[in-house]
Amino acid sequence: MLASHADRERAVDVLRAGYGEGRLDHPEFEKRVARAYSARTVGELSLLVADLPQGPAPQPMTPHGPVPPAFLPRPQPRTNGKALASMVCGVLCVATGGLTGIPAVILGHMAQSEMRRTGETGDGMALTGLVLGWLSVAGWLVFLGVLGLLAVLAASV
Repeated sequence: MLASHADRERAVDVLRAGYGEGRLDHPEFEKRVARAYSARTVGELSLLVADLPQGPAPQPMTPHGPVPPAFLPRPQPRTNGKALASMVCGVLCVATGGLTGIPAVILGHMAQSEMRRTGETGDGMALTGLVLGWLSVAGWLVFLGVLGLLAVLAASV
């Protein structure tokens, strides 16, 4: 696989760290940096940093082999599934006449708790589900209060 500019910069960062830790002397460091900037493939870069602790494990130079971990993008945190479910239930409150309001609130609180503990993303979705769910619950309480008041007034007449 052909190396990109970002791949070369990552390899040079690993070389800098190795030089800073005293694992490379200055002439060796300079020579490897020059080779890193002139490298055409990821395999060549892998060989330059393979003997350093932060470098990738040596990989065979095959055209379709795996990419060394040092050259992969950082994984993005997952989105919490309960946050997504909370938002869906909150949005469905309008279509279901508020029946999904309580599940939206429960799932929203569970999602926020899990996200604080695990570092997952989805806080906005959980908050959306919570707000819509609580609005639905409040709407039902107002509706039932008015209905009860009308029943009391009708009974007294």
